[in-house]
Amino acid sequence: MKTISPQDLNNFELQTLLQTAIAPRPIALASTIDINGNVNLSPFSFFNMFSSNPPIVIFSPARRVRDNTTKHTLENVLEVPEVVIGIVNYKIVQQISLASTEYDKEINEFVKSGLTMKEADLVQPKLIDDCPVNLECKVLEVKHLGTEGGAGNLVICEVIKIHVREEYLNDQGALDQKKLDLVARLGGSWYSRNNEDNLFEVPKPLVTKGIGFDRLPNEIKFSTVFTGNDLGMLANIEDLMEGNFSADETVHKEAQNLLHHHQILEAWEKLRV
Repeated sequence: MKTISPQDLNNFELQTLLQTAIAPRPIALASTIDINGNVNLSPFSFFNMFSSNPPIVIFSPARRVRDNTTKHTLENVLEVPEVVIGIVNYKIVQQISLASTEYDKEINEFVKSGLTMKEADLVQPKLIDDCPVNLECKVLEVKHLGTEGGAGNLVICEVIKIHVREEYLNDQGALDQKKLDLVARLGGSWYSRNNEDNLFEVPKPLVTKGIGFDRLPNEIKFSTVFTGNDLGMLANIEDLMEGNFSADETVHKEAQNLLHHHQILEAWEKLRV
């Protein structure tokens, strides 16, 4: 295995390596405003949720690697500690890319990207009407992680109101993961799309504690058919079934097919001799 010390890479090389390896990353489309009323809109993939009670999200407008300058978004939240975060889906991904262009401070990226501004209820920055979900936030703290190019600035936000477009809800009134068609950032110019073709489910643990890999019968543990994922599913039962288990590859393949359809107990039945 190749080992790399961060100190042996320049800022650009290190950023490229980390952004490619730590992916996919959700995208925050941050709508901010400065003290003079200039509107800004910019996407950030250093973003995630960190608490639900209170509801806290964090994004990071990092200092630019090439020249160590700061972004308008960071400057704005320091002046007006409020932000609207729009969640990005495939329908608007090309417009989001356009909004990332480094326009001058007085240029409104809503206009440049063709996205629709809408008044928020509780904060000054504008809602992004095209986004499936908008989060109105107050900025609790901005934590600077360094002073050199590439250093992050954690914008810690409390969500105070949520707007959800109804076309992305299911019949029960909850957000529908398939309808959302979210996109995420990878390394370089790459993105990933979370549509119905790419989504898959991992069954929730059936019990508090599964038996674990160590208790799998050797006929199963050392199978040439089962993958680590297959064994992980088989190990997620509370009690090991009584009896002996087949080492036959044909039987293992039949059980594997059941596992791929999330039929864990049925797979165990198939394996039992």
